[in-house]
Formats: sequence, structure tokens, C-alpha cells
Amino acid sequence: MGQIDARSRLIVALDVPTQEEAIELAGSLSESVGTFKIGLQLFTACGPAIVRRVQEFGADVFLDLKLHDIPNTVANAVTEACCLGVSMLTLHTSGGRSMLRKAREAANHFKVSTGRPSPMLLGVTVLTSLGTEEIADIGFAPELDDLVLRLARVAADSRLDGVVSSPLEVGRLRSAGLTDLSFVTPGIRPSSGADRDDQKRVTTAFDAIRAGATYLVVGRPVIKADDPLSAAQALLKEIESAILV
Repeated sequence: MGQIDARSRLIVALDVPTQEEAIELAGSLSESVGTFKIGLQLFTACGPAIVRRVQEFGADVFLDLKLHDIPNTVANAVTEACCLGVSMLTLHTSGGRSMLRKAREAANHFKVSTGRPSPMLLGVTVLTSLGTEEIADIGFAPELDDLVLRLARVAADSRLDGVVSSPLEVGRLRSAGLTDLSFVTPGIRPSSGADRDDQKRVTTAFDAIRAGATYLVVGRPVIKADDPLSAAQALLKEIESAILV
């Protein structure tokens, strides 16, 4: 994997309820941020139109819908996401190999049949809001790191492009030989300190990059800041310092 500059590594989550708020944020941040994440809240409120509006700023869109359904339904949803021209799309790895492979086939078919690029398919391992107790409650083995590794291997075996995990697990995934994957890490907090909110497995941008993260997803520390642009630029400096070490 080639070198990726700091601006390309930072993904800002537009976790806001209205199109107006999302467009204002995207417009003010687009010179410093290369990719914006559109998740369930904003996509449910605004639909595909919000993807096109954000793309008008010249930014890439990470469509974070965490698809998890029967294989045929997910494959059809992947095709629709391809038509939107998004650069990244998430699926839950716990949907299993059949679902993930059908998603891969759908993305490949779109690329071949249209000549247009398909999005990176990213397998979500374990949500960063979950800890060991919650993992046990829903019936998974109590060793959270082992579960993340197992699900990341499912993603790799299914030919996905990357995985979403907490930054605390990236080092182990890389050391396990999953180096062909891109690693997308939410749960990023500034070095200067910020609330964890509902995230449990978090670290700083600097430490995430040093651990081997490819892309960092940051929401509230930027969009809820008094000056979102300054907050984003501070994160870029932190990423740059980690790359240069």
C-alpha cells in the first residue's frame, strides 16, 4: 500500500440530523477533509440525495450503513451504493462469508459492467461502543481481541478491502498477517483530551496511526467543537506527526 497523506487519512463523520447541518459542515471542512462519513441517521433522514450534495464539494463519501441481511438483499444494496459513487461502504462481518462474498461479487460486477470504480468494502468487526460485558451478553466469546481477529479473518477470506475495528486492535491484526487489508478506526479522540461519549475502546489519532491504522474516523470531537475547522486541522497535524516519526 502506498503512502497516504494526512488529509486522505482523516474521515469526518457527519453525524447530524439535517441536510442543512451536514452541508454547512462539509462546506466549511472540505479543504481540509478528503472524505465525509454518512451514517444511518443522516442517510435515513435525507436519503441518497445527501450523498450527491456532499460529493459536490469534491469530497469522497464513506457510506456507513453496516449492511447485515440475507446475501441477495445485501448484494442488491451494494449495487445501489456503487451507483451512488461512494468510495467506502460498510458491512457487518458477523453476516457471514456467504453474505460478504455476494457483496464482493456485486461490487466486482458493477466495476466490470460499467467501467466505473466500486467502493472499498469494509467489514465491521466489533463496534467500539461494546466492551467485554456486552460481548458476553450477546453470546460471543469473552475474549474481545480474539473475536475481532476472527471476524477480520472472515473479511479477508471474503476478499473485502478492509475492516473497521477499534484502534486498540489494529496492531494485533497487522501482526496476525492481515497486512493486505486497510484498517479504518473509529473511537479517535484528540491528544488534548475529549469525552469518550459512548465509545469504550478509544485512543488518540497519533497512537492509532502509529499502531497501523490506515484511516481515522472522527465525529463529535470535530463536529461538536466550537471551531470544527480548527479541530480538524489539529487532528491533521497529529496525523502528520505520527506519519513522520
